[in-house]
Amino acid sequence: MFRKYPEEYYLFFEKFNEGEYYECHDLLEEIWLTDRQNKFLQGLLQVAVAVYHFENGNIYGSRALFQSAYQYLQPYRPEYWDLDLEPVINFIEKALAVLPQERRISIDEVTKIDFPKIQLHLKQEKL
Repeated sequence: MFRKYPEEYYLFFEKFNEGEYYECHDLLEEIWLTDRQNKFLQGLLQVAVAVYHFENGNIYGSRALFQSAYQYLQPYRPEYWDLDLEPVINFIEKALAVLPQERRISIDEVTKIDFPKIQLHLKQEKL
């Protein structure tokens, strides 16, 4: 089957929905390194890494990446590369709202935060 986008792009969504955020970074980075001006890919990459940092208690890194991703993804609203960006933007806003002020917290503290959840899905590809 012909696919419109690089295979790594599709795998990114699989791994994101499985909670494999570090692997998401590796997948999108492969594409982004061939097109460093693509702020859409950079924004998605940063969302995955922001969640990874949050899960590891690095609140400062998580906040910085969520803020940057938010800015990078704005120009691509409402949809780009078959991804509806509104749920992604809403997820970022909710995540930023619940991040504590500390720069770093313990994993025990991480589990106590009502962090938002999101599943990312592409719109159906037309054959």
